[in-house]
Amino acid sequence: MHDPACHVPRFSDLLDAAARLRGLAHVTSVLRSRSLDALAGCELYFKAENLQRAGAFKFRGAANAVFSLTPEQAARGVVTQSSGNHGAAVALACRLRGIPCTVVVPHSAPRIKREAIARNGARIVDCEVGQSARDEATRAVLEETGGELIHPFNDARVIAGQGTATLELLGQVERRARARAGDGDEPRPVLDLVLAPLSGGGLMSGTALAAHGIDPRIRALAAEPEGACDGHDSLKSGTRITGRSANTISDGLRAELGPLTFAILREHCEDVLLASDAETVAAMRLLWERLKLVVEPSGAVPLAALLRQRERFAGLRVGIILSGGNVDLDALPGLLALAP
Repeated sequence: MHDPACHVPRFSDLLDAAARLRGLAHVTSVLRSRSLDALAGCELYFKAENLQRAGAFKFRGAANAVFSLTPEQAARGVVTQSSGNHGAAVALACRLRGIPCTVVVPHSAPRIKREAIARNGARIVDCEVGQSARDEATRAVLEETGGELIHPFNDARVIAGQGTATLELLGQVERRARARAGDGDEPRPVLDLVLAPLSGGGLMSGTALAAHGIDPRIRALAAEPEGACDGHDSLKSGTRITGRSANTISDGLRAELGPLTFAILREHCEDVLLASDAETVAAMRLLWERLKLVVEPSGAVPLAALLRQRERFAGLRVGIILSGGNVDLDALPGLLALAP
């Protein structure tokens, strides 16, 4: 498939993306909770990307890619594939730039996410569930339209954009730390580690590149559902696993690693933690109750995974990317019934 941006982004690409997104993307809040710190046994810094435009971090990568297109590329329009959040983000970015957009969407995508894509003026092309079906349908649309592909994760422009969430997080935490630091304080990393959800790997790749670009001592860990653990198994085995069927309520974490993201994460991601769907729903409830935030299952997986192994993080300062907040409220009773 045509892939116009398949190179490993440099840290300078993330800084360029941050400049490009200034005034386009929201600078989202970093939230704290004493009760969640006590529960986890560590200091938690939540980057609230559920409050980002289009309801998810995806707007960062989408807008960076769309607004980096040349006028000639933009005139041909944009094509992408998505189960929801990326499609809505690309559709919004294309609407803001005034260019056409087509999104290939699997039948299984949640209603709320399909509606967000359509609301932003994109054409939706349906496809069957599964990565091969998405790729085949995307290839057909590219041949039909001659548009510019913006892949949801295997794209350097998208990865660089996603990494700006961690650039912001570290800058915000550093400013807070500076304000309360004493003269004799020992220098240490702004955060000990950053934890983000893992699906196709765009967010996690950008997260790791940003963290290590700021301070190589900051550890980068990913979190993944047990029912979609191809990333975990790929990085453990050293071979990219494809073609599996995902079985998880976290609809945003059902993609498989791409060649580019796999290569980045092999170098920069320390480990992939797992969480069950029941643990994920319990984490969603905690975030709703303690932070008063609506977070979708995909965004709650990192907290769920951390709480499963809390002894591993005792006393550390941990940044967590709350990746999105697009919850299908009609499906909420069924989700809550999964909680232990």
